[in-house]
Amino acid sequence: MSELINNVSRRKETLKEALRQIHAGKPYQEVKQTFAEILQQASAGEIAEIEQALIAEGLPVEDIQYLCDVHVAMFRESLDHQTPPQMLPGHPIYTFNAENELAALQLNECRQLLQQVQDDPNAESLGRLAAALQKLAEFDRHYQRKENLLFPFLEKYGFSGPSSVMWGIHDDIRKAWKRMRKQLRDMETDPAAAAAAVREKFIPMENAMREMFYKEENILFPNALERLNESDWRAIHAQEPDFGFVYVTRGTQWPPDEQPFEMAALTAEAVLNEEKKERMNEMNEFPLTTGDLTLSQINLMLTHLPVDITFVDENDTVRYFSETPTRIFKRTPAIIGRQVQNCHPPASVDKVVKIVEDFRAGKRDSAEFWIQMNGMFIHIQYFAMRDAAGNYRGTLEVSQEISALRKLEGEKRLLDD
Repeated sequence: MSELINNVSRRKETLKEALRQIHAGKPYQEVKQTFAEILQQASAGEIAEIEQALIAEGLPVEDIQYLCDVHVAMFRESLDHQTPPQMLPGHPIYTFNAENELAALQLNECRQLLQQVQDDPNAESLGRLAAALQKLAEFDRHYQRKENLLFPFLEKYGFSGPSSVMWGIHDDIRKAWKRMRKQLRDMETDPAAAAAAVREKFIPMENAMREMFYKEENILFPNALERLNESDWRAIHAQEPDFGFVYVTRGTQWPPDEQPFEMAALTAEAVLNEEKKERMNEMNEFPLTTGDLTLSQINLMLTHLPVDITFVDENDTVRYFSETPTRIFKRTPAIIGRQVQNCHPPASVDKVVKIVEDFRAGKRDSAEFWIQMNGMFIHIQYFAMRDAAGNYRGTLEVSQEISALRKLEGEKRLLDD
């Protein structure tokens, strides 16, 4: 056993050295020849652990992201010999893989339509291309489920480096979708020019998406299956509908013992326990600064505020979010217990860290932003929460859609009929 452990340890160090040489600029074909025997023995888990170790040693996530494709090409021969996970329809990994297959077909359609526009530029063919690209952008639901469900569970097992790299690539792909659709709108009167502009963005975007299919199916998903237990997968499965699916209807063969929610019947004991819990919530009052409220009343107040709130404690851990019917930014229970730094894409995490560090150091007590998204004007505020002694106890995020508020004028003193 000690010999096996030593061999694995030596292989990891050798592979880390191979990646360092790649980052130093040595052609990966030369590195591949030098480490060919080692590479054939590499597992998906070792590859991911090595990249995470390099991040921990100080290599910027952005550097790994830019060369991630080189890494995959370097290890592709050993990865191609691995047996892909076989799951039942309904399991999150099965659904992810099914979406990838259909997204590949959607990419094929977009490529064909783009060629048609180039061969015969006209408004009709340009319209079909625009519709196909819009459908392709729906694949964002796939990325959102990865970022908000799969990644948080992997982080609980200390597996965060590859997740950070992938999130950055997701954002690059999203930007390409947005830019291509904008170019089609802005240049619809000149189909030939529009096709040329879109093609320039489409080719690298298509390559990035197809490489991501490979990275998911050969690195991310095998590692997830190795680390997450059945309880984790069931929790992910229960929260997937919050983000939705793309191109597919989720299967029903997994989990085999779960009944549709609307048909599930509580046992008499479970009903009594729920009733008892609710009575306890109503009976126990908590003394607050200016009154006493029950737990049920507190929960009702928080969920009926005209704003969305999220609370991060003094250890940068997400502890609470208000579950309102019209929440602007989606949240699921998977975020609870997650480090706030991991809840944001790499491009914006520095801003989040800066706010929290300034709050903790007492340099500022609030920060605000406003953005326009999907026809909404969103006001976002962050507040430092301090106790009576002035000690930092966490950050409160408050978001509100204020389009209607910005239009108010004059006065209103009467109640509508």
